[in-house]
Amino acid sequence: MMYEYDLLGQLTDETRDVMRKNLVGIYLHGSLAMDCFHPDKSDIDLLVVVRHRLPDKQKRRYMDMIVELNRQAPAKGIELSVIREAVCRPLVYPTPYEIHFSAAHLGWYLSAPEDYIRRMKGTDKDLAAHAMILYHRGKTLYGKEIREVFSPVKESDYLDSIHSDVEHARDEITACNSYLILNLCRVLAYKNERLILSKREGGEWGLEHVPAAYRPLILEALRDYRGMEEAKKSSVPAEEAAAQNMRRDLLAKEYADYMLEQIEKG
Repeated sequence: MMYEYDLLGQLTDETRDVMRKNLVGIYLHGSLAMDCFHPDKSDIDLLVVVRHRLPDKQKRRYMDMIVELNRQAPAKGIELSVIREAVCRPLVYPTPYEIHFSAAHLGWYLSAPEDYIRRMKGTDKDLAAHAMILYHRGKTLYGKEIREVFSPVKESDYLDSIHSDVEHARDEITACNSYLILNLCRVLAYKNERLILSKREGGEWGLEHVPAAYRPLILEALRDYRGMEEAKKSSVPAEEAAAQNMRRDLLAKEYADYMLEQIEKG
């Protein structure tokens, strides 16, 4: 874990150098903040808050720095949004952002940086979920303390944000989609008990609160999320293995239907 914190120290120093007096703070949320980071499964989640809008020249300089640091990051890389202080307290929803980066956008930036800078702006519903986790369980890396900058996220905004992340789960889920299997658990945990959980914690909650028929699916997702390899590879014939996978995928879709029904109950 020290490796990730060394990278965060470098990112903090270089963000301060680029943003200077415009910088309000740098904040860590997600699995690394909640002590369930896995280098092969997790990204490094950050929010950077600034006082004023960023000119395109400054965005380009900052993005070049982030892309270079992303080369040093674990497998899933850095995910980062820059937002203005004025939209944080209370949080504007959907939340406007100045610039956003994740490994999914790396190819776009490398191939067309000016187009990226021009078009990578707008609003993002996910930022409400990030801000909620940050407010309750995040870490300040630099600048003002979290609760000086952010107020609690409105419950209706948070619910809409996390629901939008899973609303198409039935169409997207498969037995090997650990992200959705665990995320459905943590959304339902908030809906039922107002718990702010990581994906791993959500899965652990699900083992206690979801019908027994779906527990093997959740256990398998937790094992995958933790990076645990199966004790031995299956030796069944390819045809039987394909049939097993089909049954698991059907169970995953049934699970998604059940979880969404519970989440969407009034």
